[in-house]
Amino acid sequence: MCALCGVILNQHWAEQDGGRRARAFRAALLDRVLGHFGLSLHDWAGSVYVLRDRKGASVVVQDIGAVWSEAERLLGRPLDPLDAALVAELSR
Repeated sequence: MCALCGVILNQHWAEQDGGRRARAFRAALLDRVLGHFGLSLHDWAGSVYVLRDRKGASVVVQDIGAVWSEAERLLGRPLDPLDAALVAELSR
């Protein structure tokens, strides 16, 4: 998706369908993935996400599309979604 979607749509394209239940499922799944890297993600009031590290730093993320880049910024390093240990952990 291009940046124009931010102007046209009120929410990220990945969050358009499913309502609060789907949003909660996405947040829980992302929390599990990001937990591998020492981060946690929580939905706040159904409007934004709060991303935290283990040291207490946090950042408010407006939509699901910005979560990964904010996670990398918060940790100060790139995160590999295909990390072998992460894939093994998620397959359990």
